[in-house]
Amino acid sequence: MTSTLVWVVVCAAGAGSRFGDKRPKAFAALAGRPLLAESVERLDGCESIDGLVIAAPPGWEEAVILLAEELGCDKVSAVVRGGRERGESVRLALAEIPKNADFVLVHDAARPLVSAEVVGRVLEPLGQGWDAVVPALPLVDTVKRVENERVIETLERDSLVAVQTPQAFRAEALRAAYADEHDEATDCAALVERRGGRVLSVEGDRRLHKVTTPEDLALIESWLAKER
Repeated sequence: MTSTLVWVVVCAAGAGSRFGDKRPKAFAALAGRPLLAESVERLDGCESIDGLVIAAPPGWEEAVILLAEELGCDKVSAVVRGGRERGESVRLALAEIPKNADFVLVHDAARPLVSAEVVGRVLEPLGQGWDAVVPALPLVDTVKRVENERVIETLERDSLVAVQTPQAFRAEALRAAYADEHDEATDCAALVERRGGRVLSVEGDRRLHKVTTPEDLALIESWLAKER
């Protein structure tokens, strides 16, 4: 029986302008080491994952290679120079993934506490005919659509979710999606949806909190302290 090949694109090229640090956000200090280290180490340790490609902040490619070596992450196959937009970074990283890969995960380094449980949760439905699977959480706040500060409508919260990463894809579906216009895409699954692909939402994880501000980093550090 042929084994399924699973690869991961780690998006770490964001400048993190809202974070307010001179370094790229991927190199902000989390518990004494770069933020990127946490997610790369966790993904490298997942038995279901065969290889990783990292989209690095421009000019920081060598630093990312050295970090992977220091961590002993043998599954990191390539480090590419990230693009100006997230979509370009994903496209460049996809080009380094073997053509025989069956499934591809796309994960944001800004969500460092990725777990093997979530990885398994998003991978499993791909074998059941879904083109993409996204982890998501229900919204707890009321959501309103606003234009020029004026509230236009209040949306039905019950049908809305907040989507996280890692997102999982059949490799051919993701490659086809990135053959189209993609530079402004902030969510890979949206590109698959646009082509009529079948996208499933599964339970996310509140610990997959995205680091956007120093306060987010402090929160995740507190979770890590309890974990260790």
